[in-house]
Amino acid sequence: MGKKITAFLPYSGNNYTLETVNELFGTGYVDKVYLLSQLNADDKFDDIEILKVNNLFGSETIKLITKNTSTNFALFLTQDTKINFGQFSLERFIDVAETTGAGIIYSDYHEVKNKKRNVHPVIDYQLGSIRDDFNFGPLLFFSKELLQKAQTNNKTVYNFAGLYNLRLNISRYHPLVRIPECLYTKVESDLRKSDEKLFDYVNPRNREVQIEMEAAATEYLKKIGAYLEPKFEQIDLDECNFENEASVIIPIKNRVETISDAVESVLRQKVNFPFNLIVVDNHSTDGTTKILKEYADKDKRVIHIIPKRFDLEIGGCWNEAVHHKNCGRFGIQLDSDDIYFNDNTVQKIVDLFKKEKCAMVIGTYKLTDFNLKELPPGIINHQEWTPDNGRNNALRINGLGAPRAFFIPLLRKIKIPNVSYGEDYAIGLAVSRRYQIGRIYDVLYLCRRWEKNTDAALSIEKQNANNLYKDRLRTFEILARQKYNSAKNIK
Repeated sequence: MGKKITAFLPYSGNNYTLETVNELFGTGYVDKVYLLSQLNADDKFDDIEILKVNNLFGSETIKLITKNTSTNFALFLTQDTKINFGQFSLERFIDVAETTGAGIIYSDYHEVKNKKRNVHPVIDYQLGSIRDDFNFGPLLFFSKELLQKAQTNNKTVYNFAGLYNLRLNISRYHPLVRIPECLYTKVESDLRKSDEKLFDYVNPRNREVQIEMEAAATEYLKKIGAYLEPKFEQIDLDECNFENEASVIIPIKNRVETISDAVESVLRQKVNFPFNLIVVDNHSTDGTTKILKEYADKDKRVIHIIPKRFDLEIGGCWNEAVHHKNCGRFGIQLDSDDIYFNDNTVQKIVDLFKKEKCAMVIGTYKLTDFNLKELPPGIINHQEWTPDNGRNNALRINGLGAPRAFFIPLLRKIKIPNVSYGEDYAIGLAVSRRYQIGRIYDVLYLCRRWEKNTDAALSIEKQNANNLYKDRLRTFEILARQKYNSAKNIK
């Protein structure tokens, strides 16, 4: 039995790291184990060398891994956690690597959380899996040959984005292959619910990391011909006549607890133009319909729509409003859980449309609980969006911000996907391909987090389905941008 693997594990002084090391040696396939440590530790171990690193995912760490891999393959554990290897699991990694020529191999795994063991499937990598938070699981398996090749072609040094940059470069030439089998078990220490992790990447403490991730993603998009220069097509905001200058659009189903707050926050708006509120009530059964009917009877600005169709998701409800005869020139989003921050939100958005002649406007919001008490990380302003590079960076992240507003004639041409997750992201990507998106960094919107949010406490399977869909949207968009750039170059 040949020893074909060099293993690299993060080490912060935990005993379970050494338990994982013993498991690795016990397989008979591991020739050498290195511990990657950010500590100034004096620990010494037989047959184990400690490599001092500044950041686990920096370029210097990747160089150390490449330099010290003395076997055909490198195993990189990216989380400081206990790992138990499944029956013949390393043989499976080796076999798939040798037979497919993959640049990186990863697999599903079991997860022990709150002393309960569950299957944790991951998803297949595709062209649109460019986001830096793609979940490979904690174990990455590399071909030494391709690891060296990627390092030879990579000249940029990153403090935080080294691993991200590496996998982007590898993916240009070789597949990143998922084995849909649980080949190991990890002990999970992050016990937060899915909705509590949503905003990690926009936490101000991570800003330095995000800047590097953007640089790596932009470099990659340039290499594959999907980068867009900061040149935009012009919008004629007066191309159509509208009775109302703006329409606030709320798609809703069964939100009797929150809809009055949302509607009242719209009706309080102070503007210098005519506007209305279009609420698309997707066959509510909890009393929401009665409340909306009462508002519509009292105030002619409230248009209460109950669709004839029964197959509509959030995107389809938006389409109902956008194509309604009374829809205004600009459509402004408000979710049925949430409220506008103050009474000049609509005016601010319309003013920016007219000032910058943009096709879409995205604002800033504050996270709160149901009672409007601020939740961390507080204000979400998506500073990663810049006029010069925002539409390229949009392919790296999972959302563009809120509230969102659109120039309705353009939205009527594009059409919104009839889904309840990612529909706004799809439109943002499509609009940004050709047109400028305006940004407002003042808080416009209070985003209430409570147990009935659609993204609260999602199962792994639902999280995977959501991520797979957004990756697919990014795949569509990268292909569209490559085609768009090719057409411009031909001209």
